[in-house]
Amino acid sequence: MPRKAREKSENGIYHIVLRGINKQIIFEDEEDNVKFIQTLKEYKNKSRYKVYGYCLMGNHVHILL
Repeated sequence: MPRKAREKSENGIYHIVLRGINKQIIFEDEEDNVKFIQTLKEYKNKSRYKVYGYCLMGNHVHILL
């Protein structure tokens, strides 16, 4: 069954969660973390989004945009 569409935030802040398939590890070492943060910064600079915070876990990521 498809998931319900996200509701538009009244304040424009969104909590984004990215997970590995079947809880698979997506950050195997520090280099993976650094690359993800570099990519996040690159696209933050290209867009109008503000990154309020993020947390990188072994098998998932939380981002406040």
